[in-house]
Amino acid sequence: MEKIKVGVIGYGATCEMGRMHLKSMEKAGMEPTAVVEPNAERLACAAKEFPGIETYATVPEMLNNSKVKLLVVITPHNTHRDIAMECLRANRHVVSEKPLCITTEDCDELISEAKKRGLLLTAFHNRHWDGGVLEAMRLLKDEKMIGDIIRIEAHCGQRSKEANPTWRGSKSISGGILFDWGVHLLEYGLQLLGDAKLVEVSGFAANGHWAATSKWGADACEDEASLIARFDTGVWMSLNVTDIDSLPKSVDRNMLEITGSKGSCLLGIGSIKVIRPLGEGRTEIIEKTNLPNQWDNFYGNVAAHLYEGAALVITPEWSRRPIHILDLAVKSAALGRCLPARHS
Repeated sequence: MEKIKVGVIGYGATCEMGRMHLKSMEKAGMEPTAVVEPNAERLACAAKEFPGIETYATVPEMLNNSKVKLLVVITPHNTHRDIAMECLRANRHVVSEKPLCITTEDCDELISEAKKRGLLLTAFHNRHWDGGVLEAMRLLKDEKMIGDIIRIEAHCGQRSKEANPTWRGSKSISGGILFDWGVHLLEYGLQLLGDAKLVEVSGFAANGHWAATSKWGADACEDEASLIARFDTGVWMSLNVTDIDSLPKSVDRNMLEITGSKGSCLLGIGSIKVIRPLGEGRTEIIEKTNLPNQWDNFYGNVAAHLYEGAALVITPEWSRRPIHILDLAVKSAALGRCLPARHS
């Protein structure tokens, strides 16, 4: 079978992101074919690292001249929708770096277009296969070590030394402080919650401190933002991302705190800890080093889907789930009231 020709749109400031995507797709049996990158130095880096690869300065130039079949969008968050739509309308499969988009409406438009054309659309949730999440799914879902999940608290961040000067510091470009690690943390929690349907979201935000010293001014990301998402099972999940808290929230040790009917769990990048009561004031603590990450499974699954018709793990509908929560949280914070979910 002829190899699927793949390309990336955006090679990355240090050339790492584009290289990583192309290498992982190549490992999955696809053929690196094209790179779109307006920066001449980064384009030269791509040409050196992938001899013979097609190089283009613009997306239209590539779409008009290349036979590439699958494209990865590696650009600032607020450009994902338009670039992905341009590629879909040119009958190309699309992988978008997460987040898929920064509004629910944009997600729904892309999903509709991809379905109409019979094309693959997904977001690069490689951390779906983080070792810690794989271990948590085994211990908490399969073995039910803490009983029924009651709530999940997700958090990360600490006080910054200065306002973020990159595009990630701009709310209109990035979507806000919740749209980076927050997308991953929500996706972790949604795996644990399974088919639970979102009911409503309340969002909260603090603004102004870093804006005073940021080049983005009033468009600077929030100093801190939080949300509470309620599900139809009665379970709720909270998320807090901060750039102002003087008490750091560690992604290594306890980025997710999961409370169950028979115990609790602390999930971090490096380890997982289960705490269970034994009665009479005694507690059992089980701590394990997380399994190795299996990030190559993302493109392995994409290739299997395109070559063999295997079920896609990160469907566009799955990619929409954390975005809808974040979108509602941002709108809720601005309005000062809880907002109901809207299911597609």
